[in-house]
Amino acid sequence: MSATEQISIRVEPTQQSRLSQVDFNHLKFGQSMSDHMLVAEYADGKWQDVSIVPYGNISISPSMSALHYGQAIFEGIKAYKFADGTVSIFRPDKNWERFNKSAARLQMPEVPKEIFLDGLKQLLAVDQDWVPSVEGTSLYIRPFMFATEAALGVHPSVSYKFLIITCPVGAYYSKPISLKVETHYTRAAEGGVGFSKNAGNYALSLYPTQLANNEGYDQIMWTDALEHKYIEEAGTANLIFRIGDTIITPHGDTILHGVTRRTIMELAEKWGYKAEQRRVSVQELIDGIKAGKVTEAFAAGTAATITHIDRIGFEGTDYTLPPVEGREFSNKVLTYLNDLRYGKIEDPYGWNMLVGS
Repeated sequence: MSATEQISIRVEPTQQSRLSQVDFNHLKFGQSMSDHMLVAEYADGKWQDVSIVPYGNISISPSMSALHYGQAIFEGIKAYKFADGTVSIFRPDKNWERFNKSAARLQMPEVPKEIFLDGLKQLLAVDQDWVPSVEGTSLYIRPFMFATEAALGVHPSVSYKFLIITCPVGAYYSKPISLKVETHYTRAAEGGVGFSKNAGNYALSLYPTQLANNEGYDQIMWTDALEHKYIEEAGTANLIFRIGDTIITPHGDTILHGVTRRTIMELAEKWGYKAEQRRVSVQELIDGIKAGKVTEAFAAGTAATITHIDRIGFEGTDYTLPPVEGREFSNKVLTYLNDLRYGKIEDPYGWNMLVGS
C-alpha cells in the first residue's frame, strides 16, 4: 500500500453486544474485551482485507512461523472519555512510530498510518460505548502483529496479520509498588531487541519476576546484561527518579522508549526542571536513597500510568523511599496528565487525538 493509496475498511457490526455484561465499576485489567476488533492481512507484498469485525477467535496453522520463530510485536495505547462524551486517544502517533521501529528490527512489514491510526479511530467510533467514563478508568488498546506463514524454516515470514483489540480497564497497579534489583537474569543486551516491544522480551521476564514475587516484591528492576551495574527499566514500565533537583530516566537501546516516559520528560523540561536521559547506576541510586537525595521514584507506562515506588531491594537489603504524599513532581505530573487526558484542561500540545474529528 503506497502513501497515496486510499484504504477502504469494511465494517461488520456484531449481532449481539456484550456491553451489558461488563461491570464498569469493578474492571479487571485486560479481562473484558470490546465488541469489535480491526484485522488486516499482509500477503503478496501488500496490506489488504482491512476490516472491523466482531471480536472472536482466529484460525491459525500449527506451523505458523510466529509460534516457532517469535516474529510478534505489539503496542499499548489508552483512550479516555471526556465529561461531554468525547472520546480521545492519547498520543497514538508515537505508538505507531514505535510499532514500525519494532517491525523493522524484527524484519516485519511496516503498518501504514491509514491502517494503524485511521483504522483505530474507526474502530473506536464503532465501539465508543466501551470507553468507560468512571474516574480512573480508560479503554486499553492493543495493536499487535505476528507472522502467519505456514512453513518451518528460519526466515522472515511472507505473510502477517495485524489486529487491534480493546478492553475497558481500571488501574494496573492500585498502590505503590516494590522492586527487586535484578543482578543475575537479563532482559536485553546491547545490539539486541530491548528497544522494541516484542513478545519475547516479556516471555523471558516471567520466571525472574516470579522469583521476585516469591520474595515479596511486586516487580523487577532490570539492570544491564554486561555488569548488572546500571538500571534499565521495570518489568512493565520505564523508571524515572528525582535525584537532587534533577528528573532522571535511564536511557539506551536496551530500554523501551515509552510514550508515557517521553511525555513526562518533555513536561519536566517545559516546566523548568532539570531533565536528563542517561545511564543511572544502581550504586548511584542506593547511595542517593541513603543520603536523602532520591526524593521520588516511579514507574511510567501506558498500563502503569504513573505508579509510585515505595521500596527497592538490593543484595538482601530493602531501601525505603520518601512518603508518596510529599513527592512534588510525580504527583504534579500525574494530576496534569489525568486532567489533560480526561479533557478537564486545554491540550496545548495536541496530544489528544479526538475520535470523530
